Amino acid sequence: MKTIEIKNGRIIDHANKIDQLGSLYIARGKIIALFNKPKGFKADKIINAKDYIVCPGFIDLSCRLREPGQTQKATIASETKAAASAGVTSLCLPPDTQPVIDTPAVTELIKDKAEKVNYPNIYPIGALTQGLRGDKLSSMVALKSAGCIAVSNANAPLDNLVILRRAMEYAAGHNLTIFYRPDEVSLSHNGCAHEGLMATHYGLPGIPEAAESIAVAQCLELAELTGCQIHFSQISCKRSVIKIQQSKKYGLNVSADVAIHQLHLSENDIEPFNSFYHVLPPLRSKDDKKYLQEALANGTINAICSDHQPHDLDAKLGAFPETEAGISSLETLLPLSLRLVENHILSLPHVLASLSSEPAMILGLKTGSFTIGYDADVCIFDPQKKWKINHKNWLSSGKNTPFWKHTLKGRVIHTLQKGNLIYTLEKT
Repeated sequence: MKTIEIKNGRIIDHANKIDQLGSLYIARGKIIALFNKPKGFKADKIINAKDYIVCPGFIDLSCRLREPGQTQKATIASETKAAASAGVTSLCLPPDTQPVIDTPAVTELIKDKAEKVNYPNIYPIGALTQGLRGDKLSSMVALKSAGCIAVSNANAPLDNLVILRRAMEYAAGHNLTIFYRPDEVSLSHNGCAHEGLMATHYGLPGIPEAAESIAVAQCLELAELTGCQIHFSQISCKRSVIKIQQSKKYGLNVSADVAIHQLHLSENDIEPFNSFYHVLPPLRSKDDKKYLQEALANGTINAICSDHQPHDLDAKLGAFPETEAGISSLETLLPLSLRLVENHILSLPHVLASLSSEPAMILGLKTGSFTIGYDADVCIFDPQKKWKINHKNWLSSGKNTPFWKHTLKGRVIHTLQKGNLIYTLEKT
């Protein structure tokens, strides 16, 4: 395994309170030193990072790869290439694959495919219930033993709160985190847009904020009862933020993430006949968007995820409510996150922590920072480089992004995973 020196870069590691120019030294796939060259160190490869940011590789808490099961949309091979180009060195795969990640065999299949494409840091999230049907608990301990990093029911509803309570009790007893995407399905049923002026004007079925915030409140009550560690996935509205903020104040073991598009788009941006804006949870009001930004800034929301959901063309054809929800968002994760800095919402170190050290803490991973001895997962990017999204530079199989043909600022130059160089931007 090569020894690598990354020199002349601006090294930012919020977890270790580092933000200064210098060099990073890598050997045997690990971080071995910062700034001062180790005695006798000889680099097999030197990367000049002058004018670039050097930061821990990003950890994506929700990323659909569409394999196994939906290879007409994307594959593990295609989407891990997109992840590498986005500076993402670890990603969590929700359990709603086909077949569902509810047995050790499916978990092992995914990890085997990850090894074959030389992207080992895929972390399957096991199904909370068998087949995600919501009625019978899965064998969570067996899933954990097979390599699942957490458990979740993805976007599928649970039959009742007793199932959720039993799942929490079981998970708490085996030190498993539950990833919970809050949605009271009786309220959100068949909705496709935020219940507001835009949905009313265009006659789109609405989803009220209460569908999410009521589910958050119920989950928090049970978390307090059971002591289970809960991570709320893809929070979208002000009322949910307030409830999570209160729960943290009173010491509950909870965390939360927000999808990057929720921090930039609101219901006002939706083009009613453009299904690329069809996401779940839906794009909310401007007030909700602002509150999400503030919640990320004050630490109520811990992390940013891509909520990457690549689709084939057919999935996005038809009337807005009839199309499949989701955005292909891996490759816009960094530039849209940097826009939060440009708009003075967050500092650059805080944004990078939301993509690296904070997700690592949620998952209990020894990565996401440049702590000596940690895996050398590194992202090197040019914060000033502008690029226009098009077919030539887009690597994901899913082209379903509302930012298509937009010019963005911020481009990954190199990505290293466990000390291996897995991406280098081609010179144009």
